[in-house]
Amino acid sequence: MAIRRCIELVQLWTAPPNTDIFTLANWIAVFISLLMFFGAFYIRRIFQLQDQINKLRKDSEAKILNAVIKTEENERQIFAKELHDGLGPILSSIKMTVSAINNSMVHPKNAELLQKVDHATDEAILSIKELSNKLSPHILERFGLEKAIKTFIEGIHLPEQIQISLNLKLNHAKGDYNIEIVIYRVIGELITNTIKHANATKIDISLLQYQQKLQLIYTDNGKAYSPLQDNTEGMGISNIKSRVRSLNGTVQMNNKQHRGCYVKIEIPEK
Repeated sequence: MAIRRCIELVQLWTAPPNTDIFTLANWIAVFISLLMFFGAFYIRRIFQLQDQINKLRKDSEAKILNAVIKTEENERQIFAKELHDGLGPILSSIKMTVSAINNSMVHPKNAELLQKVDHATDEAILSIKELSNKLSPHILERFGLEKAIKTFIEGIHLPEQIQISLNLKLNHAKGDYNIEIVIYRVIGELITNTIKHANATKIDISLLQYQQKLQLIYTDNGKAYSPLQDNTEGMGISNIKSRVRSLNGTVQMNNKQHRGCYVKIEIPEK
């Protein structure tokens, strides 16, 4: 179109008017219009192909992350089972043997040692159970996410000043295990970060299920801490984002001085 206007401008400067120039200008205009039409068509196709490539790339990344997380969880389950079914019975056998000893027939000093061994064995059995449950939460698999979260929070040794408020509204007791294990791990990581870094007194956890989505909103009233800052992310936060991305979910994080921590996670249900 610009070329055509230039030709018309030249024609005005010359006299008399040249019909050949007008004819040439018209054909050039038609040719340029056709080029613009086909160009617009193929540019649109290029953008569509680019969108498809980006979608395929994101899906591939999500599948790879999902496979890695599944492998990690399977290894955790195997290790937890070995601890619970292997080392657990051995400690229980030691406990039974020590308990069967008649303390009245043992020297008082030895009786005191046996009592310490009995107490240490109880602590070891309890530690094995706690470690096994952290590696692979059996309650989550058996009773679902809501029960697992409540049990996890009840078992945390919280500082006296911290209060945790729960708002759990799930449509069913048990859902997709892959989604539930991610939410369970995320909540555990966020609570740990708050206890270690935020110096908070209150934690609010809201977990809602609506419109085929699972939404987690986590807030605390503590101070800003580095694991949530963009330039110094901790390994825990990076792990949270990877786990959520593996399920095609989204993560929003905000952490400002004197305003506490805000994390919003949405994961589409399958």
